[in-house]
Amino acid sequence: FDEKSIAWIAQWSVSDARKWVEVLSLTGRGAEIARDVVTEIKSRLEFLEEVGLGYLTLDRAAPTLSGGEAQRIRLAAQLGSNLQGVCYVLDEPTIGLHPRDNAILLNALQNLADKGNTLVVVEHDEETIRRADHIIDIGPGAGKRGGRLVAEGSVAQISSQADSVTGRFLAHPLIHPLQPRRPVAPSPASAGEGGGEGSREGPTRTHLTLHDATLHNLRNITVDIPLKRLVAITGVSGSGKSTLARDVLLANLQFLNTRGARPNWQGCEKIDGYAWIDRVLEVDQTPIGKTPRSCPATYIGFWDTIRKLFADTLEAKARGYAPNRFSFNTGEGRCAACEGAGVRTIAMSFLPDVKVPCEVCHGERFNPETLAVSWRGKSIGDVLKMEVDEAVDFFATMGNIAHPLKLLKDVGLGYLTLGQPSPTLSGGEAQRIKLVTELSKVRDDITRRGNKVPHTLYVLDEPTVGLHMADVERLIRVLHRLVDGGHSVVVIEHDLDVIAEADWVIDLGPEGGVNGGRVVAEAVPERLVALRESHTGAALKSVLARAVAVEALAAA
Repeated sequence: FDEKSIAWIAQWSVSDARKWVEVLSLTGRGAEIARDVVTEIKSRLEFLEEVGLGYLTLDRAAPTLSGGEAQRIRLAAQLGSNLQGVCYVLDEPTIGLHPRDNAILLNALQNLADKGNTLVVVEHDEETIRRADHIIDIGPGAGKRGGRLVAEGSVAQISSQADSVTGRFLAHPLIHPLQPRRPVAPSPASAGEGGGEGSREGPTRTHLTLHDATLHNLRNITVDIPLKRLVAITGVSGSGKSTLARDVLLANLQFLNTRGARPNWQGCEKIDGYAWIDRVLEVDQTPIGKTPRSCPATYIGFWDTIRKLFADTLEAKARGYAPNRFSFNTGEGRCAACEGAGVRTIAMSFLPDVKVPCEVCHGERFNPETLAVSWRGKSIGDVLKMEVDEAVDFFATMGNIAHPLKLLKDVGLGYLTLGQPSPTLSGGEAQRIKLVTELSKVRDDITRRGNKVPHTLYVLDEPTVGLHMADVERLIRVLHRLVDGGHSVVVIEHDLDVIAEADWVIDLGPEGGVNGGRVVAEAVPERLVALRESHTGAALKSVLARAVAVEALAAA
């Protein structure tokens, strides 16, 4: 059709396909046949562009779409339906969206509302909250401490409520930077550093240099990533951020985690400076465990210490109990009825399985003999049910237990219980538990073994997904602690508060898909704001302006 095969057209982006449809010139019988069809094709492509997906190719496989992209495709289908009187419920539609695309999405949602529909949006994004006609704030805390209506109304009404954490952040946004930026040395190209490839010769390496990346839509780019710094990789949706950080940088450096392995560069020519890194790790939001037997205490690793603590009590020694007696996974100490799970699964024909508390141990996980042993008045079952905030005080004298607990409290997870089953944790909670595990390892290496802390390169892909503004602040402080501990952190991020805290920003674009994959800028956040071609810089301007306004007010 029009001298093009369907396969040729399918590889076009939504934007290119729309332009082609708009200029189609049909006459006679062809025009009669295609009249309604062309109109439908054009409107549907326009709706996809309206929600910021113009960069997607028509033959893009559905499993390769991000959650945000899939959600916006469904939204585009609703925009084209012209329905009225519908109540739409959206769960964080801004996930994975650059602030520039965020505005496009909000305009699309407003169009739905203007047609006579009701939109209920679960959201953490500040701009979305400010655009809402009515806000319902739930809290005041998380977990057992939440579930109550804290405030409702307009932004002004929410901001005036002292109990509302959301209102407090709307009234008093973060002032950046929270701590002085770490200086970034000149790149190897300009400084003439030695020690390329895998050698440690020459001056101390200050950068990783990734040469000629060409994977997916990356346009033969070379980037310098400062080591022992907080680095943000930014850009509009589809600009190549995940391709650069995960598919090229992280994937190519995985060999560092295997003793004796050699590099096998894929998607780039080579990476220089990797010898200054001891290991690489991706901290993502995948579950920390798939069974109820996994919990924060076992994942972070301090549960073994707690078991030894109970085994050292006089009662345990008198009964001849070893540490394995206090394991709910194996041994004689666990409840025989539920095998230490605390719950029993009842298979329901034609219905999902139902989990009910064990009728023998009542959720305690252990048998009565094991529960008879106590430490400071608490049984091992009581400890599992403790919230982190309570456990911090309870184990205050036990440094190797109290330290990871204090870290959990610092990252805003004080409401979790030590034995909370891993499958019940959200992605954001799982990710912060992984970060706490890494922070506790830093201390273990120094205090227990006296070893040099291994220089780790951490890669995080949008860690702010699902996080409230208060949790974002805690996350930022955790990332700073990792860098202060001698590590390198690379964050793929759209959240402006995280970007404003970065020591260095690598901005990709300028657009998504075939119009992306180039380096728009490599600079500190203040320099990025001055670059007209950077969409990230334009959005960041108002965030960094807060600090200027506060300084001016203080001077006055």
